[in-house]
Amino acid sequence: MEDSTGSNPQSPGFTEKLKSWLSWSWTYVCFLWFGMVLIMLYVLWSPLKLQETLTSVFLNTLTPKFYVALTGTSSLISGLILIFEWWYFRKYGTSFIEQVSVSHLRPLLGGVESSSTTGLFSSVNGDAEPRPSVSECKVWRNPLNLFRGAEYNRYTWVTGKEPLTYYDMNLSAQDHQTFFTGDTQQLRPEDAVMQKAWRERNPQARIRAAYQAIEINHQCAAAYVLLAEEEATTITEAERLFKKALSIGKDGFYSTKKAHEIFSLCNTAGKDINLLVYIKRRLAMCARKLGRIKEAVKMMRDLMKEFPLLGMLNIHENLLEALLELQAYADVQAVLAKYDDISLPKSATICYTSALLKARAVSDKFSPEAASRRGLSTAEMNAVEAIHRAVEFNPHVPKYLLEMKSLILPPEHILKRGDSEAVAYAFFHLQHWKRAEGALNLLHCTWEGTFRIIPYPLEKGHLFYPYPGCTETADRELLPSFHEVSVYPKKELPFFILFTAGLCSFTAMLAMLTHQFPELMGVFAKAVSGIFCSFCYGKDWVQIGLLQPVWLVWFV
Repeated sequence: MEDSTGSNPQSPGFTEKLKSWLSWSWTYVCFLWFGMVLIMLYVLWSPLKLQETLTSVFLNTLTPKFYVALTGTSSLISGLILIFEWWYFRKYGTSFIEQVSVSHLRPLLGGVESSSTTGLFSSVNGDAEPRPSVSECKVWRNPLNLFRGAEYNRYTWVTGKEPLTYYDMNLSAQDHQTFFTGDTQQLRPEDAVMQKAWRERNPQARIRAAYQAIEINHQCAAAYVLLAEEEATTITEAERLFKKALSIGKDGFYSTKKAHEIFSLCNTAGKDINLLVYIKRRLAMCARKLGRIKEAVKMMRDLMKEFPLLGMLNIHENLLEALLELQAYADVQAVLAKYDDISLPKSATICYTSALLKARAVSDKFSPEAASRRGLSTAEMNAVEAIHRAVEFNPHVPKYLLEMKSLILPPEHILKRGDSEAVAYAFFHLQHWKRAEGALNLLHCTWEGTFRIIPYPLEKGHLFYPYPGCTETADRELLPSFHEVSVYPKKELPFFILFTAGLCSFTAMLAMLTHQFPELMGVFAKAVSGIFCSFCYGKDWVQIGLLQPVWLVWFV
């Protein structure tokens, strides 16, 4: 028994060693086989008179038309490869040939990751575990997301384009399902219907399910929330439905004097509290969109006082935008003093609003020519540093604020420091930058200086952590396909695109010259053959060597 139990752990180790040895030796076996073929050709070259056979039978019978057809075909094939590589790089940000080589050919040749990187994320029993996700690549709910029926759908009716991706809407469905129904196993019948309604992909099916929940229980506030979000075609109608949802269950949500105790002690009331906070927030956003800004500010302040533990909802970003619309810059500064803290997570709204306030103080009198002559004052230096800080956090925003890129409707979820966050911020805050005289001019003159401070943003940051490299992939999932995703830092063209471009141009030039000047190209080929004769076995070897680029094209 001891022998049998002791031999079991050894057998998997021997199998793994055998597999690793085979994968390690595979590369050397290929090289050994290729070397043996070359040695055999060298040994049999003279006895079999391969040189005379190749020269008399093959090379002497070829006409210039053959070379024109061969080089032309090679140029066409390499051109098609170039077009496909360029399209794949523009769509996915990487080279197709490089990706296939790394993903499929490298494992076949025995290429594996180093043990140091694997050991960092291995479990107790030795099995490899996936790497932990980077916190900065987490997708967040957009605090200023629009209404589907009153805004997103109206855009679709006018343009015929879908502003939201399926991935984005699926995340919203998961949020609503978790936020409004909870994880309790004893769901009420109307809650069970609404839980299925959030998962429906078809908008009409979701609306029908909401009406079904109302038929089961007329006091189902979540159903009215769904109707306000998706069926209402105007903000006024959405506000009416939200007010109805608030009045239906207002007495059952919480006791006004003991809201904090209910939220902290009674877990079963968490769903009702979540629903209440969501409705009040959307009502404040309705008031903001309908021009009742002071009312919206009061509702947001009251909501933040009642539920201070819900800071992860970022209600302060809604408050900042409304205060900027009122031009209450002192109140904006007070909110920033509370939330622009080193211990709290940052956002584009926090960083760029802070930069806007400092730029506004000096932008009306700022002149690049005068600043270059006398230097920057203390206030101007603070404004420039604030702009550099904001650009380092999210480098995509300035192009939208300066209208160098066209804006689209913001998604329902954003990725901090990504293009999706930049679109969401610029969509609502561009008007505030335009209202501050000279602020955009100061931004235009100084924002690119940030990149001199952080020459290698993926490796080392200045005021923040290095820029995450996962933003492009997530932004392509969140933003619609008709939007050109902003990529930072700019990627250089892959080697295979440059190689196929050069190969296509070279073979096309050879085909054109051979077609136009067949005799001259023959003389040129003989001259090149004479130059390399001293380094090769003979002129025929040189002619074969001159054909190697063509064979390489056919191989690719």
